[in-house]
Amino acid sequence: MARAPKPKKEVSMEEALWKSADKLRGSVEPAEYKHVVLSLFFLKFASDKFEAQRARIIADGMEKFVDNVAFYTKDNVFYLPQESRWAYIMENAKQDDIALKIDTGLFTIEKMNPVLKGALPDNYYSRLQIDTVKLASLLDEINKIDTIKDKENDIIGRMYEYFLSKFAIAEGKGKGEFYTPKTIVNLIAELIEPYDGTLYDPCCGSGGMFVQSIKFIEAHRGNKKKVSIYGQEYTNTTYKLAKMNLAIRGISANLGEMAANTFTNDQHKDLKADYIMANPPFNVDKVKSESCESAGRLPFGMPGINKNKEIGNANYLWISYFYSYLNAHGRAGFVMASSSTDSQGKDKDIREKLIKSGHVDIMISVGNNFFYTKSLPCSLWFFDI
Repeated sequence: MARAPKPKKEVSMEEALWKSADKLRGSVEPAEYKHVVLSLFFLKFASDKFEAQRARIIADGMEKFVDNVAFYTKDNVFYLPQESRWAYIMENAKQDDIALKIDTGLFTIEKMNPVLKGALPDNYYSRLQIDTVKLASLLDEINKIDTIKDKENDIIGRMYEYFLSKFAIAEGKGKGEFYTPKTIVNLIAELIEPYDGTLYDPCCGSGGMFVQSIKFIEAHRGNKKKVSIYGQEYTNTTYKLAKMNLAIRGISANLGEMAANTFTNDQHKDLKADYIMANPPFNVDKVKSESCESAGRLPFGMPGINKNKEIGNANYLWISYFYSYLNAHGRAGFVMASSSTDSQGKDKDIREKLIKSGHVDIMISVGNNFFYTKSLPCSLWFFDI
């Protein structure tokens, strides 16, 4: 009796995108993969949502409004002119000027949708001078992906996390920036309950904390319009990803005028938040102490500094900043390196003052392998002012 053939393993969206990116080998540096692919993925995602909305407008008998921008923006869908639509890109995928057409498409979306200001790459594909055949092959792979099939996940954040993991594995080391798993974000949200007020993340990455927080509010039948979101991100490309990630979900946020280092160029100097949710990079070193002193964010003193007047480990710098951003009834939940719970020296002094303040609500130990790019355990800290 013949054996039945094994069912084909379904390729995940992440795997499909990596396969797409790998086609660029030899034309683009591996470190550029995620930026090349995620911007195209955004274009495909925005176009798929546009086409779905367009079909709904026609099905509802309102075809005369099919090019009325308001009929798209009311449902948090970007209106796309012809040159920004994925179908147009695919029609021209084999043309020698396809890189210019992609750049034009992205520029036009940003121009027509002010919420995307500063989010999309500027003249990026033309500058990279990607081989036309390889770029066309990449477009073919992305074209196979149903970008709106999975409605429950932080899609761009998920892709970013996966790409970071691939780079970390390829280079034999972890990266300093990584996306926070949904389970961790949900636990933090459940404990601090950010239903109403100001929510801030001073190291917001691709915006995953905000996305999952809004989903938490909606799941508990709260009103997301009662939450004001503020964030800051140091890396320019990640800052752009965060703006894309939030914009495609209709989440309004103030991420500052530019990508900037929270320690040295605070974009929200006067902010006092109701809630802090964050996952900062662990064990950052060589932070100039002078700039941190002048920021006025060290209520429990300066972490240990070396002879070069640098902070050797910024974990307690982050902890102090999180505390200082809270208002008189604020709550914070954040991820921290496990070593922060028993580090010595100046860190120990700060920790002792924190505990004596009575505002450390709880700490939770998290085991290994919760993050793609970090295998070490971590801890969750919670403040209740």
